[in-house]
Amino acid sequence: MRIGLYPGTFDPVTLGHLDIIERATVLVDRLVIGVAINRDKGPLFSLEERVAMLEAECAALARKTGIEIVAHPFENLLIDCARDVGAQVIIRGLRAVADFEYEYQMVGMNRALDASIETVFLMAEARHQAIASKLVKEIARLGGDVSKFVSPAVREALLARLG
Repeated sequence: MRIGLYPGTFDPVTLGHLDIIERATVLVDRLVIGVAINRDKGPLFSLEERVAMLEAECAALARKTGIEIVAHPFENLLIDCARDVGAQVIIRGLRAVADFEYEYQMVGMNRALDASIETVFLMAEARHQAIASKLVKEIARLGGDVSKFVSPAVREALLARLG
């Protein structure tokens, strides 16, 4: 069984994330979405809320594809999380050149820690390439319409949180 790990903060989960998740399902038999506990980022949504959003957003996709998709909180090194869940592949989404530079460094470090775990990059669909959770939160915070960037349920959660 090929297990993939798609890590991130998912604060909140965007249509860009969901695009990568859907396309990752053709590469693996089981997809673990690693929800990072990153206290330095000061997330808008709690860990429990982010996990619940991901589970709700991925339920229909899991039924449609027949691929098990699970959300898994983690606070340790990414490579250790990959080992913990039995992942052979780490899946990373790319939006722009700036993402690549950071990810290139991360792959090098992860390969030095465990060369048996591969990293696969998936480019976001063109219409989702500019979407970033940070920008979505800023748009919502300033009263803008985020419906092009997140699902209706996530939009409602953002509006409820931000007033």
